[in-house]
Amino acid sequence: MSTRKSTFTVLVIYLASLLLVAVPAQAQIPTAAVSITCQPAEIKVDVKPGSTLVGFTTCTASNPTAYIEKIALSVTSDGLAAAAPGDIYVGGGQDEDFQVVVRAQPFMTMQARSLVVQGSVQEINGLPPANQATSGASMIVSITQFALLQVEAVEPFVQLMPKTDKDFEFKVYNLGNQYDFMKVGISESSRESLEEAGFNINIPISKVNVEPMVAPAKVRIQIRTPKTQGWTDAYHTLDFYAESDFSCKNGGCDRESQMITIYVRGIYLPGFEIIPALSMVALAAAVAGRRFINAEDEEEEWREAAPGL
Repeated sequence: MSTRKSTFTVLVIYLASLLLVAVPAQAQIPTAAVSITCQPAEIKVDVKPGSTLVGFTTCTASNPTAYIEKIALSVTSDGLAAAAPGDIYVGGGQDEDFQVVVRAQPFMTMQARSLVVQGSVQEINGLPPANQATSGASMIVSITQFALLQVEAVEPFVQLMPKTDKDFEFKVYNLGNQYDFMKVGISESSRESLEEAGFNINIPISKVNVEPMVAPAKVRIQIRTPKTQGWTDAYHTLDFYAESDFSCKNGGCDRESQMITIYVRGIYLPGFEIIPALSMVALAAAVAGRRFINAEDEEEEWREAAPGL
């Protein structure tokens, strides 16, 4: 009986000693902590043709403890491609910077996406932490607007008569990534040249709001050719342009133009106008009649000079 009691006593003492050793060992693992901050909080990404399509922010992982920490990093980028270190080591009481890079797709529409960088302590002083220590930073990825346009003439070459009204139609395409007001018109030099030649010009609208990447906006220029052209043909040019309002407000005007040719025919061409045509026919008839009369007079004189014939 005494032997069993002695064995039990020894076992209790052994277990108690293990607990006494384990408690100080557990007490030696410090509490983990981490702080993640990022600047700038808004990442602007340019997606116009020729751009890099990337943006980045610099984040800082801070370790407020007295021990080195291994911090695992993760990035949630709302559908955008993103890159960042998988983990970093930060000494006690120190900060460590790292970069987060995001990449957009070409020609993305102007929009905002969310970006979250998360850090969690995996090790502290070489041991798994006794607590769960995490920190995160939220940012905005702004896909910036860019301007790009194209102009097309429906009729690049037109043949008209004098004093004729004509509506010229142009198509204005917005190849940018957001709605854009397009200023439309005729270049100053082209307008002056046409008006000096006797053209009347009317532009019903001076600005049109065009949706991106869809059907073009149609712009009409109303023209009346000169009242008289004279005896010769004449070629005139009309230089139509469209200009992005957004680009003009942001450092440089993006303008595209399209030149068309207006051929105004002279009045001497047969069939061009009924009155000039009839005048030419009458003139030809008069000349022919005069020649016929002259021929009869000559024949009569010849007969009188030779009565025997």
